[in-house]
Amino acid sequence: MNRIISFTLSFLLMTTSLSAQDYGQSATVRIWDNASAPHSNAITTPEEESEPYRLGNVSTAELYLYPADTARHAPTGLSVVICPGGGYARLAIDHEGFQMAQWLAANGISAAVLKYRMPNGHPEVPLEDAEQALRLLRGDVPGAGICHGERVGIMGFSAGGHLAAYASTMGSVRPDFSVLFYPVITADPGHQGSFNNLIGKANRTAETDARYSLENRVSAQTPPALLLLSDDDKTVPPVSSTRYYNALKEQGIRASMHIYPTGGHGWGFHDNFRYKADWQKALLDWLKTFEK
Repeated sequence: MNRIISFTLSFLLMTTSLSAQDYGQSATVRIWDNASAPHSNAITTPEEESEPYRLGNVSTAELYLYPADTARHAPTGLSVVICPGGGYARLAIDHEGFQMAQWLAANGISAAVLKYRMPNGHPEVPLEDAEQALRLLRGDVPGAGICHGERVGIMGFSAGGHLAAYASTMGSVRPDFSVLFYPVITADPGHQGSFNNLIGKANRTAETDARYSLENRVSAQTPPALLLLSDDDKTVPPVSSTRYYNALKEQGIRASMHIYPTGGHGWGFHDNFRYKADWQKALLDWLKTFEK
């Protein structure tokens, strides 16, 4: 089945409803599964939640919608697709997903948490899920009207940050801006588990590593980015973010980077991160520059 037919079938199959998985969302859009998506990740075992809010074996893409709370905050006209992290093996859907979405919505920014399919060595799979999520929030595809935005960005954490930067550099549907929390960007040195899961450990070569090291893919069409990370991150070395930032600046693209002294990796929306109030203010201030 060719790509056009696959897209057509996916649009017909797409539905909006309350999900069996309740993360406080207003509605859920079922994007597609391996049978209806342009490509399959070849995972045939059931999805699992080995511990609370950690989703594995994901083979059905869904979008959890959190519309802006205009009763509490003036509308901003912004919408954001959120890509949780998890090394391209699982999704940390809570502190890198719905908790962030609820906070954005309370600040007048519509948010949609993307439950993207795990690549399982098929790197095109998560990208096409992110592209479809962006189409939904832009209204190019019906189903997510409550979260449409005049400007639509993408946010990602760790491997989800790689996906957000992937869509920003190599996607056919580019966001208007990206927010990258301690993102996986480069393969050397980088988070090897993420690259193994994205490309397939047996398929990795110097050429594939270079292709998916996204500092090499920045162009004049890459959108502005905000990067937030900790200096003492041992899981994803800060060089991932600094290389991406430098590549953006070489192209004359607006970018901002905040490197906090401590915190390690994976803090997301956790209250125990010492600089939570700082990143929240930095993020909201930066996003105001995109309001119309």
